[in-house]
Amino acid sequence: MKAASFNGPHNITVEEVPDPRITQPTDAVIKITYTCICGSDLWYYRGIVDHSKGPIGHEFMGGVIAVGENVKKVTVGDLVVGPFFWCDGTCPQCKKGMSSACLNGGAWGTKGTTGCQAEKLRVPFADANLFSFPKDTDKNFMPPLLTLSDVMGTGHHAAVSAGVRTGSVVAVVGDGAVGLCAVLASKRLGASNIILMSRHEDRQKVGRQFGATDIVAERGQEGIAKVKELTEGIGADCVLDCVGGQDAREMAMGLVRSGGRVGCVGVPHDVSDIPAGDIFWKNITIGGGIAPTASYMPELLKDVLSGNLDPSPVFDLTLALSDIAKGYEAMDKRESIKVLIKNE
Repeated sequence: MKAASFNGPHNITVEEVPDPRITQPTDAVIKITYTCICGSDLWYYRGIVDHSKGPIGHEFMGGVIAVGENVKKVTVGDLVVGPFFWCDGTCPQCKKGMSSACLNGGAWGTKGTTGCQAEKLRVPFADANLFSFPKDTDKNFMPPLLTLSDVMGTGHHAAVSAGVRTGSVVAVVGDGAVGLCAVLASKRLGASNIILMSRHEDRQKVGRQFGATDIVAERGQEGIAKVKELTEGIGADCVLDCVGGQDAREMAMGLVRSGGRVGCVGVPHDVSDIPAGDIFWKNITIGGGIAPTASYMPELLKDVLSGNLDPSPVFDLTLALSDIAKGYEAMDKRESIKVLIKNE
């Protein structure tokens, strides 16, 4: 089969690799119909963080083509979507709803698994990681379903971690796919005002479509002052950091009101310690981390299939797997929000 491979910064190729096979009775193998490129993939693509050479990618959906003898919930022929962190579904952390902290799980590409930017994938603990949807589902639902693998679930996790609820005033730091999905998640949870920090017109348009009531392009102290103008001088109830860098973290701390909450889901990079004094004197609660998308999947899957949730506008470029290097380049240059890879 063909699979995308990381060979070093700015060097993505498509290689011929062995087909996956069942190795454990709880495994399944799927033929991937759709995968995509994540903003977090850009960190190793740009050489900012280390990454081993070889198969890459962590978002996927497709059709089941083989199952192990102990797999009970999915069968050959099922259409499925899966999370970006796999889990066993039965450990104490999974039972608490924190599937991304599974004692026996991990990231794709670790513990004998491969990357998801490929034609096929072996899925361990298939009953915990594959979520079926009807075989007659219209193909227009495929892109929104794929977002549940990571970006929509991660945006939802940011909103949940920040305590977004009916009537909340929310500020979202980051206008990438996760930040835009965080806007949509906040709207879904009942936020009354959603401020998107964005300088890019194409992303602002999607943000408005998803429920942003205000756009703030300013950064630093100017941006903080602008948000305070919009929030009676006190800042937002809930701030969602969907970037992870030092500037974004400082911005989030400046945007949140005393007694507010910050939900951090951007992968940390070059971030110093969070100021304990600010947390104490402002009574700020900070949450977030690696989103347990497997735990959120049933709830969000239902809303997508009902037509009540459509995050698909984050995809603004569709390519074949053979052209995936062009997708990385487009996202690196901010010419695309998120690239959909279609194998069909």
